[in-house]
Parts: sequence; structure tokens; C-alpha cells
Amino acid sequence: MKLWEKGISTDQLVEKFTVGNDRELDSVLAKYDILGSIAHAKMLATVELISEEEKNSLVAELENLLKSVEKGEFEIEDGFEDVHSKVEAHLIEKLGDAGKKIHTARSRNDQILVDLHLYLKDEITAIKLATKAVFDQLIVLANDHKNDLMPGYTHMQVAMPSSFGLWFSGYAETLIDDVIQLNAAFQTADQNPLGSAAGFGSSFPINRKSTTDEMAFSWMRYNSISAQMSRGKLEKSVSFAMASVAGTLSRFAMDICLYMGQNFGFIGFPDSLTTGSSIMPHKKNPDVFELIRARCNKIQALPNELMLITNNLPMGYHRDFQLVKESLFPAIESLKACLEMAHFMLQHIHVNKDLLEDAKYDSLFSVEVLNEKVKDGLSFRDAYKAVAEEIQSGQYKPNKQLNHTHEGSIGNLCLKEIKEKMRELL
Repeated sequence: MKLWEKGISTDQLVEKFTVGNDRELDSVLAKYDILGSIAHAKMLATVELISEEEKNSLVAELENLLKSVEKGEFEIEDGFEDVHSKVEAHLIEKLGDAGKKIHTARSRNDQILVDLHLYLKDEITAIKLATKAVFDQLIVLANDHKNDLMPGYTHMQVAMPSSFGLWFSGYAETLIDDVIQLNAAFQTADQNPLGSAAGFGSSFPINRKSTTDEMAFSWMRYNSISAQMSRGKLEKSVSFAMASVAGTLSRFAMDICLYMGQNFGFIGFPDSLTTGSSIMPHKKNPDVFELIRARCNKIQALPNELMLITNNLPMGYHRDFQLVKESLFPAIESLKACLEMAHFMLQHIHVNKDLLEDAKYDSLFSVEVLNEKVKDGLSFRDAYKAVAEEIQSGQYKPNKQLNHTHEGSIGNLCLKEIKEKMRELL
């Protein structure tokens, strides 16, 4: 069934090409298509485009259909073009003429928009919760290891003393930036486009505030053209937020792969969480974090991919948008899986302590020696030259008595403040 059917058959080759894998992808949207239809049916009754009896029968049948979705029994068979045609055909089969009225005052254009807005609101919320779980675990690790020192690097050269507490909480606070991006994407999604129809509104006296309230949107997309132009823009907004989360995870995964190596030996994981080699018995490979790194790098390409699909499209709906789902939906599942695995693995991380006792890290403390000379009265530049000469002549002796007190330093991680910042954003 096609909602635009005019009695003229479509060539099978054309149908196969244009439908693509929409049936599979639209199954993800079935719940939201039904919820949108329930809100629409209730609104049609309030403006007397359908009777109360018709509304009640439509809502009851849609709720039955929703139960089948929740049980995993909903299927879009080959005879249907998409989720919209499947739901409408079901209503017509069960309710006859009442089912034929469900499409009054709407178009597939605003139907798919409603589906996507509702779906992405839920998915952004799920990603935020998964991000918070990783954040919480990082904060726990930061507190547990706040006194365990590690080398800090710039240019991949030994630089200054750091700590595992600073490292873990550094990534925790960076996730807050990502939640800010997710919040912005959520606000973009939290606007009701239903009632924009094909993009130019309707001559029916519909009540858009009614559907906005029914579907728990914070705002309405008032202008019908603006509502239609949210297609593509919405998905890009979400993709940028996802790329932000993925960027943090990817960078953290790279640190872990590096620090697990024998040349560093900063951290480790139980053997059961690493993989081996077919010929090298000693290998304990960080495959989980290598895959997190690769998956997240792929997700960071998503905004560019969506821009290339949608950038030069004029106002209005175009079939190009169909391809956006093919990229976005799997990426959402991949990001959630990466967050889940990162949270799981971090619960089992092992930190190697007393790393800085190794003489190769003595140069880390050169700035500490320099700062002590400044406190004793030397200018910073003269102190810098004096320590440089000591290093060159072999007279340098590290000062390992650290006293870092300012906010965000190794001696004052501000974990309480970081947690409060995340709490306010969530």
C-alpha cells in the first residue's frame, strides 16, 4: 500500500530503488508514528473533523497497535512502502471508514517529521544517560586515584607531574561539554512540526497547540515552511552532538591504548577483557578500546556525511532525506554501545602506582625546581635559565614535594564542583 496510490502501478525496479531499506528503518519509528497518530486523532475530534466515537475507536486501535510494537510483533511487510502506510492500512482494515479519516489535515511530510522529533528526543535522552554513567565512573576513579601520580605529556614528551585523578576527571568534565551539545540538539528536536502538512499548512481549522501538548513538546514550530526545513537540520544538529561525545570517547580510548602498552605500563585490565594473538602468547590487546576509537571516529564523520546529502537542497521535502536515516540510525546505536562498553570497562581498570619513582621521569619536576627558585626571589626568566643549566650540566635534582592548590590542579581536583555542573545540565 502506498498513501499516494493513484491506481497506476509502479515499475518494480523503480519501487525497489526508491523504497530501499525504509521498511527496516521505519520499524524503529513505529512507536512514534503511532503516538503521533493518537495525538492527531484526538485533535481532529476537538475541531469536529471526526466524531468522538470515531476518535475513540481510532485511539483504541492505535493503542492496540502500540502494544504489538512493544511486544516486538509489529512488522512492515513488503506490500507497504513505509510505516505510515502500514499504520493507516491497519486502521482501515480494523475500522473501515474511520480508518480512512486518520490522514485528514496531515501529510507524510509532517508525519515523518513528528516521528523523527519524538524518536530523537528519546535517543538524545538515552545518550545523555549513558554519558552520565561514564561520567560518574570517571569521577569515582578520579577520587579513588587522586593521590596516584602519573607523567603528563606535551608533544608526546615528558612534561610535568599529573595524576590519575586529574586524568580521569579531565575526561569527566569534558563530557559536560558534550552534554551541552546534546541539550542543544534536544531543544531543536523538542518542537512540534505536526500541522505543517506538506510544508504549507492546511485549510482545515486544526488545533496545533492540542497536538503540541499531547505529545509533550515544549514548543511548536509555528511557521509551516520552517517546520519542513527542520528535516535535515534536525538530524545534523543531533549528529554534531553525537560527534562531540564520540570525540571525547575516541580521544580517551587512544589514551588507554597508549597507556596499556608495555612502554608506558600505566594501566591494565583483567585478561578476560583483553584479546590475544594467534602466534604471540604474551599479547593482551585492547581491542575494546580500539573498536571504541574506530567507531567513534566513524561517528565523527557523520555530520559531514549528512551535510553532503542535504546541503544544496531547496526548501521543501526531497527524497534525498531518506538516505539520512540510513546513516543516522545505526550511528545512534553504535554510540550507545560505545558508551556502554566504556562504562563497563572502566569498572575493571587497574592503575599502576608509584610510576614516578622511575628515574626517567625525574625531568617532570623541573618546573617544580624552577618555581621554588622564583619563590626564593629569582625572576622567572633567570630561574628558568638556572634550571636549564643544571639539567645540561648534570647538576639537576628533582623536587618531588608537590604542593598544587589552585582549582583544577592535581592537589585540588574540584570533583564536587564538576559533579554539580553536570547535575545542573542534566
